[in-house]
Amino acid sequence: MAKPVKRRVQGGGRTTPRGGPLKAPRTAVQEPTGRYTPPIPREVKVSPLWVPILMFALLGVGTLMILVNYTGVVWDTSNWVLLAGLGMILAGIITATQYH
Repeated sequence: MAKPVKRRVQGGGRTTPRGGPLKAPRTAVQEPTGRYTPPIPREVKVSPLWVPILMFALLGVGTLMILVNYTGVVWDTSNWVLLAGLGMILAGIITATQYH
């Protein structure tokens, strides 16, 4: 059986032009272009104080609800209380992703 013939790509080479205009010197505030948006400086990304407080409160109350549910001290064990505790822990984790 004969080997298949390799196709040659016509044109080939770079997809973007080599070199180009010299870059402008870096300034304090650069104008965003359509292709690239510069990252937001750290000074701008500051979370309010209530974000970590809410995060730890949700994590703590959710864990406490699960522990109390398993011990049966306050109320009878229930799947709804367990799901509420897991939901609060999940809400705490989601809040943690918003903290800067």
